[in-house]
Amino acid sequence: MTTQTEARTTRDERKTLTSPEITAVAHLYRGEVYRSTIWRTRLDTTTNWSVVTLGVALSISFSSPEASPLPLVLVGVLIMLFLFLEARRYRYFNVWRARCRWLENHFYAPMLYDGDLHLEENWQKTLAEDYLRPRYHVSFLVAIGRRIRSNYLWILLIQTLAFAGKIAVHPTPITGWSQAINRADVGPIPGEVLIAGGMLYVTTWTGLAIWSYRRDARRAAQRRRPRSDSMG
Repeated sequence: MTTQTEARTTRDERKTLTSPEITAVAHLYRGEVYRSTIWRTRLDTTTNWSVVTLGVALSISFSSPEASPLPLVLVGVLIMLFLFLEARRYRYFNVWRARCRWLENHFYAPMLYDGDLHLEENWQKTLAEDYLRPRYHVSFLVAIGRRIRSNYLWILLIQTLAFAGKIAVHPTPITGWSQAINRADVGPIPGEVLIAGGMLYVTTWTGLAIWSYRRDARRAAQRRRPRSDSMG
């Protein structure tokens, strides 16, 4: 009985795809490329919002020597909001991107390279499972870390340097650390608190970027595949 079951299972294994099935997969790939392109555009939109708001804050703070550095602090709240929005959008984009790369590496590349789809590797079952049980391939924190590494680390660096530069040169060049702390005072908030909060702000995002990078590297090593070639 076991032998008959194994023989039936072996006989039922897919060895190739018919012409209509190949055409259907080609149309499926086109649809996934379209969806990944749309969501990629949405990622660029939130990044543009962050750059524009930071530019406005820079213009206000450096408009005159007497201008307050407060806009450079408040813009950090908006940048965080845009980062969270972009991380959420990235989780959607990553699903379509992973499927596209999966098809490119397991469908198109083998077909073009040696004329064999290699269905014995069961890559098609992995893709089918992803369609049957759709889910995010990365967590929200990993998505945040990836977006920081891609774009937001530079935005945060410019914000931090701009704040330090404003304190250092306006209205006159500073002559000591105590003077810099006094200039960082914003209303009832002491300069020490503001500077400490800024350091924590930058350290947190930088640490999250490093953590996500190491997690991605460890995950790729376990799967023996690059990140762009994995379903998740």
